[in-house]
Amino acid sequence: MRRFIGAMIAVVVSTATGLARPAAPQAGHYSTPQYKVVERRGIMVPMRDQVLLSVDLYLPEDSRKLPGIMALAHSDRDSLRSVARWFATRGYAFVAADARGRFNSEGTWDPFNPKHKSDGYDLVEWIAQQPWSNGKVGMWGSSYLGWTQWWAASTAPPHLAAIAPQSAPADQFYNGPYVDGVLIGGWMQDWACLISGRTFQRVGDGPYGGWSGRREDLKHTPYSDLVAYRGIEGAPWVKKWYQQNRSTDVYWSGIEYQDKEHYSKMTVPSVAFTGWFDVSHTGSILNYAGMKTFGATPEARRPALVIGPWTHDLNERVVGGIDYGPEATIDLDGYTARWFDHFLKGIDNGVDKGPPVFVFVMGENKWHAEQDWPLPEAQPTTYYLTSAGHASSPEGDGILSTTRSDQEAADNYLYDPRHPTLDPSTHLQVHNGNIDGAWDTRLTSKGGDVLIYQTPPLKSAVEVTGPIEATLYAATSARDTDWMVRLVDVQPDGRDLLLADGAIRARNRDPDHEGRFNGARLSTIEPGNVYQYTISFWRGTSNLFQPGHRIRLEISSSWFPFFLPNLNTGADNLAQVSLSEAVVARQTVHHGPRYPSRIILPVIPPRKNPD
Repeated sequence: MRRFIGAMIAVVVSTATGLARPAAPQAGHYSTPQYKVVERRGIMVPMRDQVLLSVDLYLPEDSRKLPGIMALAHSDRDSLRSVARWFATRGYAFVAADARGRFNSEGTWDPFNPKHKSDGYDLVEWIAQQPWSNGKVGMWGSSYLGWTQWWAASTAPPHLAAIAPQSAPADQFYNGPYVDGVLIGGWMQDWACLISGRTFQRVGDGPYGGWSGRREDLKHTPYSDLVAYRGIEGAPWVKKWYQQNRSTDVYWSGIEYQDKEHYSKMTVPSVAFTGWFDVSHTGSILNYAGMKTFGATPEARRPALVIGPWTHDLNERVVGGIDYGPEATIDLDGYTARWFDHFLKGIDNGVDKGPPVFVFVMGENKWHAEQDWPLPEAQPTTYYLTSAGHASSPEGDGILSTTRSDQEAADNYLYDPRHPTLDPSTHLQVHNGNIDGAWDTRLTSKGGDVLIYQTPPLKSAVEVTGPIEATLYAATSARDTDWMVRLVDVQPDGRDLLLADGAIRARNRDPDHEGRFNGARLSTIEPGNVYQYTISFWRGTSNLFQPGHRIRLEISSSWFPFFLPNLNTGADNLAQVSLSEAVVARQTVHHGPRYPSRIILPVIPPRKNPD
């Protein structure tokens, strides 16, 4: 799917039908609260293997047959009570279920147990068989609850009629625990601590969000020992995260859903919500493309997508200290209710005829209604890296230019895994484990271990909206290493604001037949040899670079503690190598006619003003 999206943005579409009028995703008219609600708690529902899952039922006092909405949660289902009652007052039977092995549900807990797929199927069909059901069931929820929606949809329950995932993660090698072969650091480890027990008793050392004060603990090696070191030995599934040849293990393949095989079974219409700073952003993007291309029904092939200037929490106005204005927040619940009104209640409210995509453009701070994603009018614009060999500081000579240099050159830096490049969370007082907004990278780009290429101050505004891809021609003195790239908006006031980033492990540079960089195919790295690395950013962006700003590309080999550092030995980086064995690598990025290192940005032509 990553290769598929890359191909889409690599083509300039010359037949675009015109630019969309700016428009926010308006909820419009949707069901009003008019019913009293009856609650039935702790109903035990049998799954196909006779394991009982615990559910709470919120029923409107209505004698008619009701549509159902189901949330399958790894969190305490009591946390869903408010939203459950909100929907129930509007004529929906809401079912809040504890996932297998969590809280009051039977079974063994594992966040990536493939039985979550069949459990979703069985719960949907149980709802449809109830005497109060009209036979149509939707699914709702955010983050992990977005995962459970897509997992259930991949099994095609006959009575699943619509889903509305918010901040749904991608498959595990795109999003978490891994990003293209690179294991995510602190927040993923803390999430493991948080969910290791049957309830949120915070098993192990390091409460969720607390790792920013304990970052040195994340240098404990071998990394596989973090399980015991942090006291979460009671969760054997965590150890699976540290296995060599991870993607060839049935543990991972059983829970995958983002490929042609699974999308082609999905029959349901979907509306997905995400943010430019959502740590799970890539999930919604891949799902939109996958469903539009491979969905099993015409309705499934018309997915909807809403992308705001938000983090994983969604629907925020102030993000990372930046106020994106009053338009940044929407009636998200109302928008979802209107979606369910149409597909579950059969109300002809036009939700299926509106724009399929809404995008918030930062810098302009406006919404735009779009007809597709990526935007058909996007012009893939290549910015080449060039320098005289001194790009290793903000004051260096690294340049981003739309003109390819006719001179061969290279830039170097040293990457020491014992002293990795720090991500900007180092300087934040509060950090909840996600990407909290447009981080200022100034304090993390001055250590000599970051290459910087930037445009001169822009004479006119440049809008960049869509997926981003970088190609590096690079060599390392080590037998394995990581390459990390970041797109930054350099402000005239001196702030360097992070917009999007990507990462790839050198040994994972060659994708498999589906374009996945997931460890199934490990490549040999010969020290000193130049290899081509194509890096699809795991988050796209939509940003208007205003006049006087600069477009910047940063390159490093670590981003700690967001990612666990590669120890550069070429051995099993997770289970075998200790920090004392780490290899300092001399990294070289080449550019010029022979090695055209570059970044491709989806540039949008100047938009027409609304009438």
